[in-house]
Amino acid sequence: MREIQFREALNEAMSEEMRRDENVFIMGEEVAEYNGAYKVTQGMLDEFGPKRVIDTPITELGFSGIGVGAAMNGTRPIIEFMTFNFSLVAIDQVINSAAKMMNMSGGQFNVPIVFRGATGNAGQLASQHSQNFENWYANTPGLKVVVPSNPYDAKGLLKSAIRDNDPVIFMESELMYGDKGEVPESEYLEPIGKAKITKEGSDATLVSFGKMMKVAHAAAEEMEKEGYSIEVIDLRTVRPIDYATIFESVKKTNRCVLVEEAWPLASISGDLAFNIQKTVFDFLDAPILRVNSLDVPVSYAPTLLEAVLPNKERTVKALRKVMYLD
Repeated sequence: MREIQFREALNEAMSEEMRRDENVFIMGEEVAEYNGAYKVTQGMLDEFGPKRVIDTPITELGFSGIGVGAAMNGTRPIIEFMTFNFSLVAIDQVINSAAKMMNMSGGQFNVPIVFRGATGNAGQLASQHSQNFENWYANTPGLKVVVPSNPYDAKGLLKSAIRDNDPVIFMESELMYGDKGEVPESEYLEPIGKAKITKEGSDATLVSFGKMMKVAHAAAEEMEKEGYSIEVIDLRTVRPIDYATIFESVKKTNRCVLVEEAWPLASISGDLAFNIQKTVFDFLDAPILRVNSLDVPVSYAPTLLEAVLPNKERTVKALRKVMYLD
């Protein structure tokens, strides 16, 4: 094991898969000459050349469509969106082409493509660059949606996504690219669709994914100071969702809090809350609570930003409430 950055883990995943399979290539804005907007593709142009590390114009719809066509013809493209805010320009190709092609072709065409890039708030970038669309893509049959929270999972899940025969949406946080974590030197894969218990506990279950895992663990540590044991689950994949792991945890703890950066309406946490109460209602000793961003556009001002986003304090308050401490 060695400690590397989140961006380096992604770079290793793509580079290893490109060495393993000549049909893998990456395409997007600034991925080649500039080494990626967040330096995720650092050095890849030098190793693999301009036919496999391809700079594009600012045309998300165009290069996404090229990627879908290339995937239908036997290659495994990685399409990088500088941010998933910009993926809305390409949403027709992602949802109406990539996600539907297997069904519409009667099983004749797989679309083994990965759409990856930054998601969510990244500081003072204002409302057009700070949005979460995990729920949009998770709402679409035919797609798989992965949101890693640490370098280890980022590498193992991205390698699995590249090898997957279905289109995968792979969402990363800009605020995590510099985060460091332990990653094996040897090759490994992490399964898509499998959640991970990152902290064992007995008093309440706390479920999250992506960079909100930092908030979840901070809240769990705060509760631990008071003598309470919180079980923390990292979803890692939001389509498909590993409900079984969540249900078993709630059966043990009898309480559940969900933390998600996205807005509350039509969210991943809303679906989780419904399925938890539907399936393990008899095990619940308190209502399920959610901690989301406030239902307003994200502002530029740091004080407003702090007020809108989920944080440790709001999460601790929710945990205390389900445990009837407040």
